[in-house]
Amino acid sequence: MVTLTTVLRSGGRYEPIWVERLARGARRHIAGLDRIVCITDFDEAMDGVETVKFRHDWPKWWSKFEAFRPELSDDVNILCDLDTIFMSSASELASKGDAVVMEDHFLKSRASTALMRWNKDDFSFLYERFKRDSDHWIAPGSCGTVPNSVHGDQVVVDHFLRDQQPFPGFIQNEYPDLLDFYDPVRKNSGPVLIFIGDSKPDNATADVKDAWLNS
Repeated sequence: MVTLTTVLRSGGRYEPIWVERLARGARRHIAGLDRIVCITDFDEAMDGVETVKFRHDWPKWWSKFEAFRPELSDDVNILCDLDTIFMSSASELASKGDAVVMEDHFLKSRASTALMRWNKDDFSFLYERFKRDSDHWIAPGSCGTVPNSVHGDQVVVDHFLRDQQPFPGFIQNEYPDLLDFYDPVRKNSGPVLIFIGDSKPDNATADVKDAWLNS
């Protein structure tokens, strides 16, 4: 069983329609994908998506740690941010191989949680360690000196992965042609389009935004 998981907490710019668009694109372009799960505090149903309630009140992006809950694990697990567009075939993500994580676009050799893949409950230690002392890990500086300008979930995930060893491979190395990063100047985008910073699908150029709206 291959499951794609995303996380939606209310109170921000993201709404259930973002989950549904991500789900439609993923089903169209990831052969072998069996189910899509959204961990959320929204009560409304989402088309084509199984919803699971948050277990913790972790704020903002810290909620993503719930994606590693062991009882939610499947044979192959894909964690994907909501501001991602599947533009063409991304079936490599459904393959059962070694765990891979996205390399931060700006901070080379550092993990990003925008896109990750792992087998079974291999990443459950991330959830278990974080929940034991979440207040500590949420506090800036909890991971020592890091190059990241913002202390967020991926700083702590990177820290935990380095402690656990071996550090997983990077998606960009394993699948060199799979990821692309949104650039308003370019018209052609790779299979999986990643957005960084203030750039999002809803403020992208017309061709990219249309692809998202029509997912």
